[in-house]
Amino acid sequence: MAATPEQARRAAQLRAEIERHNRAYYELDAPTIPDAEYDRLFRELQALEHEHPELLAPDSPTRRVGGAPLAHFKPVRHLVPMLSIRTETDTEDSGAFNFDARVRRELGLGDGDPPVEYAAELKFDGLAISLRYENGILVRGATRGDGETGEDVTQNVRTVRAIPLRLLGDAPALLEVRGEIHMRRDDFEAFNARALAAGEKTLVNPRNGAAGSIRQLDPAVTRKRPLSFFAYGIGEVDGWTLPPTHSALLDALVDRGLPVCVERMVGQGAAALAAFHRKVADKRMSLPFDIDGVVYKVNSLALQARLGFVSREPRWAVAHKYPAQEALTQLIEIEIQVGRTGALTPVARLAPVFVGGVTVTNATLHNEDEIRRKDLRIGDSVIVRRAGDVIPEVVGAVADRRTGSEREFVMPSRCPVCGSHAVRAADEAVTRCSGGLFCPAQRKQALLHFASRRAMDVEGLGDKLVDQLVDNAVVGTPADLYKLGVLALATLERMAEKSASNLIGAIEASKHSTLARFVYALGIRNVGEKTARDLARHFGSLDRLMSADPARLRQVPDVGPIVASSIAQFFAEPHNREVIEQLRAAGVQWEEGAAEAGVSGRLAGRRFVLTGTLPTLSRDAAGALIEAAGGMVSGSVSKKTDYVVAGSEAGSKLEKAQQLGIRIVDEAGLMALLDRDDSGESS
Repeated sequence: MAATPEQARRAAQLRAEIERHNRAYYELDAPTIPDAEYDRLFRELQALEHEHPELLAPDSPTRRVGGAPLAHFKPVRHLVPMLSIRTETDTEDSGAFNFDARVRRELGLGDGDPPVEYAAELKFDGLAISLRYENGILVRGATRGDGETGEDVTQNVRTVRAIPLRLLGDAPALLEVRGEIHMRRDDFEAFNARALAAGEKTLVNPRNGAAGSIRQLDPAVTRKRPLSFFAYGIGEVDGWTLPPTHSALLDALVDRGLPVCVERMVGQGAAALAAFHRKVADKRMSLPFDIDGVVYKVNSLALQARLGFVSREPRWAVAHKYPAQEALTQLIEIEIQVGRTGALTPVARLAPVFVGGVTVTNATLHNEDEIRRKDLRIGDSVIVRRAGDVIPEVVGAVADRRTGSEREFVMPSRCPVCGSHAVRAADEAVTRCSGGLFCPAQRKQALLHFASRRAMDVEGLGDKLVDQLVDNAVVGTPADLYKLGVLALATLERMAEKSASNLIGAIEASKHSTLARFVYALGIRNVGEKTARDLARHFGSLDRLMSADPARLRQVPDVGPIVASSIAQFFAEPHNREVIEQLRAAGVQWEEGAAEAGVSGRLAGRRFVLTGTLPTLSRDAAGALIEAAGGMVSGSVSKKTDYVVAGSEAGSKLEKAQQLGIRIVDEAGLMALLDRDDSGESS
């Protein structure tokens, strides 16, 4: 039956679309659709051409392998074509049994004949490469290109350390090695970390990183990329009597110094292939590099020759793929999740898509800058990838599918959970909720910090109890702790009446604190214990601190613009002020004093750094003595440091103090300083 006009138009459309994707993938190293979507288009065209042979045009992509070579690389003709192999997309065992059945049928084997011996190996996700060795010396490296003609990338290939420049042993006159250049996951992550730190462009994924690196015009760029290589076959050969099997051929390549992946096996029949497929699937996540399937090959080279080729594929090999790691779907919406620390994280809500064996509907977008970098818009068609087969990631948008109805994402100015102002520090990519004491999303974190030993020191209030208090809606803010009664606590899991009474006692005792502890307990971003002490000493009262603007806050020692901004934003949030007033009303109190005009005390205005282990004093105790005498304790040595108090096993701080000529004292020397009066005489 002849093809309908609609089928003819569809075949022409598929040919044009596949060629466009071929060029993007093979020539530009910038794929616009995931592999699974490409495979679906290719299979649709194959089916149309099979059903209606008159649609099989001479330029159909089903008659060749990939795209034409780039103009700026010298073309290389492959005398032995670098053909791709047929793909089995059935992820179950049937993929192996289907291949075995075809092979046996082509060989004319019946049920009574012995099983076929196969070699099985991994299908790497990188760039296919041809390496030409003449008398054991590497003379040329070429990409696969369209299978008939590739690109000369010799200078770049020479920079890959895994590829030997000279073969070991008795080398043949000519040996063309075929294999895959790839990038290990750890190398990929380390490269991107260095690039981010240097403010340079990062790589999208290991496959693109490998392909793009080999096709750089400047070999110096390739040399900086962490590339690896595995050999998996040969092309032209002269002067070498080949081993009888493919597995023996790979062993011979190893003997000549060529890297071959150890994850391979030889087995009899379809059951052995299926078992290998399952075994590799179980360890796929722990492999150091990306794969998208395994490859089955008839092991006997004589049988390979007998089976031959059909169209663009050898009959004696097949790729048995795993579920796709990338897929195409729609970005329906971008929503905001608020974390325990107040971080506002954009999350992609996706049209359900099956990726890597699971259905994905959500993926983190990390932060606003990441959305801008990937140019993602709500309504976009996007490529979704399961990074490391675990974490769903939106790789990017398919811009040429936009209709004009897409809209840009705008980070909200208020927390979607509590309505507090959302702020972003100048030095951070993260936007945060400023309602730390009030925001339900931050309740557990705020309560645990408030009750911690160095803050309000509520003994017995740990993670599990806080989880129960919040999950059961017993406590919403730190102020609610002071409203708890024994009966309410006794109903909680593992909380008997005595335990409840002890906790109530600890909460009651915490009402009597210090201003420094209370300021630290509030959990203001960038305000640690030392800064809290400095603020308490400088302002003397909470009201003066709460009313200070950033300029006034910066008068406090070691408080810079970022810390000053964090403090001002925290106290500017009405929700936080409300909780603070509730805490005061509940009886939380401390001794207040005058604002710092000039700190008094024996060590007024002196800066100390503590290092090493003191004989009798802990660092906290020594620091408290110094501050009680008007001194300041810093964590680092600088030219402004007056004294370094050094104990045993003092390290780099002591060395820096010696280099700067700063006065160094031990514990006895510190006690002597504390015992002097303001004139410097002992009292």
